[in-house]
Amino acid sequence: MAPETLAALGVAAIAGIAVFVVAMTVFAYHSSNHDEGVYLQQAAMLLEGQIALYPGELADAFHPWFFIEDGGRLYPKYTPVPAAMYAVAMALVGEPRVTLAVIAAANVFLVYRLGSMVADRRVGLVAAVVFAAAPMTLVTTSVFLPYAPTAALNLLFIVSYLRGVRDGSLRWAGVAGLAIGLAFFARPYTAVSVAAPFVLHALVRTLRAADRGTLATVRSNAAALPDPIRRNLLTGALGLLFVGVTLAYNRVLTGSPLVFPYQAFAPLDGPGFGRRRILGHSIEYTPELALEANRHVVEYLLTRWMTAGGIGSAAALAGVAIAARRWIASTSGDGFHRTASGLLAGVLVTVPLANLAFWGNYNVLGEMGDPTEGLIAVIGPIYYFDLLVPLSVFAALAAVVGWRRLSDRAAARAARFDRRDADRAARAVRVLAIGAAVIGLVLAGSVTVSLASDPIERNAAQTEKFETAYEPIESATFEDDLVFVPTPYGDWQSHPFQYLRNDPGFDGPVVYALDRDPVADFTVIDAYPDREYHRFTYQGEWTANPDQHVRPKLEALDVRRGSTLTARTTVGVPDRVSRARVRLSSETGESAYLGYGIADPGESLTVDWRLTPEGVELPGAEAAGGEPTDSGSGTIPIGEDAETVVLTITLVQPDGGTLTYRQEATVRPTEAGAEADGDGGGETTDDAVEVIWPPERSVCTLVRECGTDGTYIPDDPDAHLDGVDFEATVRATE
Repeated sequence: MAPETLAALGVAAIAGIAVFVVAMTVFAYHSSNHDEGVYLQQAAMLLEGQIALYPGELADAFHPWFFIEDGGRLYPKYTPVPAAMYAVAMALVGEPRVTLAVIAAANVFLVYRLGSMVADRRVGLVAAVVFAAAPMTLVTTSVFLPYAPTAALNLLFIVSYLRGVRDGSLRWAGVAGLAIGLAFFARPYTAVSVAAPFVLHALVRTLRAADRGTLATVRSNAAALPDPIRRNLLTGALGLLFVGVTLAYNRVLTGSPLVFPYQAFAPLDGPGFGRRRILGHSIEYTPELALEANRHVVEYLLTRWMTAGGIGSAAALAGVAIAARRWIASTSGDGFHRTASGLLAGVLVTVPLANLAFWGNYNVLGEMGDPTEGLIAVIGPIYYFDLLVPLSVFAALAAVVGWRRLSDRAAARAARFDRRDADRAARAVRVLAIGAAVIGLVLAGSVTVSLASDPIERNAAQTEKFETAYEPIESATFEDDLVFVPTPYGDWQSHPFQYLRNDPGFDGPVVYALDRDPVADFTVIDAYPDREYHRFTYQGEWTANPDQHVRPKLEALDVRRGSTLTARTTVGVPDRVSRARVRLSSETGESAYLGYGIADPGESLTVDWRLTPEGVELPGAEAAGGEPTDSGSGTIPIGEDAETVVLTITLVQPDGGTLTYRQEATVRPTEAGAEADGDGGGETTDDAVEVIWPPERSVCTLVRECGTDGTYIPDDPDAHLDGVDFEATVRATE
């Protein structure tokens, strides 16, 4: 094995280890791109032999991000190839990040092979180093997204195709067909954009190899076909085989072979100009906007995500110029090297052209012109990942050719001296050359480290935020539990909490369900009657800002049941409170409510109230010195279905400032024959009422309702004002 090959294997191993470490630490809870959860959910499904989830009537409660709901079935908008790669490591070692490390190592070594074909092994080795050192390689490969895995398939196709051309190998032509076929199944648009120069080359070679006697040759002896025709036919046949697999996959999931799952999810999300839309986000994507967005994306790739930034990109441009001179001077160099470098240069054209027609490059940008905003700031110009390959190879070509020319000139000058002086001059030149190389490497390395540190720090801050938020989950031991999770971004699981995923059968030690409306929550509870229930929530507002943390809470829940449930709410009264208002309301169409005032609440205030199958009551209003605010009876009716009952206790200061304790209880009446719970002893009852306990509690200043900003955190003294305390109990009574 050549020394350069051994060195390239070492570089590949280092790259794999670096990616694994970053994935385990910086992305311990995944990135701010919530597509990662889609691929990991998909990988778990594949291990169970499923390409869809089947939650039945609970589909809305378990709906993962970027999954399409089709009746009681849920299927992902992405194809299963990247997920299958992650599933391999999950099955073998239980850790999908091993796949990320293998992909990183494979990409680096394939770049070495490609550089060796474009020029020689030394260029290949330098290209491997340049590719491995790129911030984009380190960061983008460390997350569970499809760009690095698809690039590995595209690279395997390129290397295998060129190997087949160089050696006339039918076997490598077959590998090329399998690789590009899988790449098409993974990301069709990306695969076509990368393969386009090679497909064109194959067509030209095939047409040149064909002549009038070809058809007669096929009829008499198919094995006598010219090698280019046989190789390209095999590559094309195997590639088209996976095109057929892709269409069959579409047919199974969407009902039509020509409708991809991403189209079923968002028909206007694909390539093209005009109105583009996904969920609630839409724009008019014009060619002018495409040029502007892609100009920014390419600029950030060349200056912030390439090895040594602009220095490395300038070297790549010089490498293209060197290759162009070789193409023009057809007598210079080996013909295969010129072919390989020419085809690779074609990728520098086809990938940007394809990306112009894809509005995803607009979406990865935050504020146009600001490289520190949006997804591009944390995971890079992901749709241009494949462009890093030719940039690395051509930068390596420039570096090696430049070194050789410098050495040759130094040797030529040293030859002018007599032997003794020539030896001294040669040693001096070597020292100067080595010094220049070391300075160049230090400069390139320092620039690269500086560029990589920015996204690493941003993602580390995001991980710290998630680590804080998930702390109650991480501290808990789940065996047979059900956890309701919040929905800050709408009714999606894994968006933003993609670390919390269900087993494909929704039967794991813990099941996560969306915390939605009362009817939906009771439906989930009815489907899992024997589990321990919890509510995961937080105090604060969940945003994409990594510096804006929340205070998490994991609260044990129980379903209390009885013919009558007597509740008691006790709250702390801070200083300077002069009076209190108590209000009990429901969600009936009349928005009915009861309330009364208290002149002197004291140091604490206790409010008793009741739940019955007919409604909820706030007894003792007149005895407390106030008048009910409604003109009807002392009972607020509740409907036949589950609903939310809200009790608020508003403390008022003399200057008008207020502090409101708010609790929202999910209740429903039950039919006769249900079992009583809580202190009711378990006997059967007539009509009964159920409540999920404890209710959701919040403490708000100046307003009566403040959402998660006021979530009550009982065990954190810094979470609330001095004097704030909030206790709620319930018991079944006759």
